[in-house]
Amino acid sequence: QVQLVESGGGLVQAGGSLRLSCAASGSIFSINAMGWYRQAPGKQRDLVAVINSGGTTNYVDSVKGRFTISRDNAKNTVYLQMNSLTPEDTAVYYCAARGVRTVVRPDVISDYWGQGTQVTVSS
Repeated sequence: QVQLVESGGGLVQAGGSLRLSCAASGSIFSINAMGWYRQAPGKQRDLVAVINSGGTTNYVDSVKGRFTISRDNAKNTVYLQMNSLTPEDTAVYYCAARGVRTVVRPDVISDYWGQGTQVTVSS
């Protein structure tokens, strides 16, 4: 089985920075894309940023220029550097691994999610 473990969330003042990390472990053969989503109270879970195995990135407009997603394919780890944070960035941030093939069943493609990490930005 594949597990995703996130770290790096916390409380920060507006204008501050945080760096989230997410490590995927298990019998992983390959991961197509890794990304970060967030869900604020009473709202749906939305994409924040995604990066594929080739390094191509995509961001939601509201974080462009402030957040940077990166990936270490050898470690199956994805990072999200968040700068110039605002209270509107407050949410639970979830890591996702999309298009995962395992060593045991490389013919099966699945998606996996982390447990979420809270990011709170105070004004």
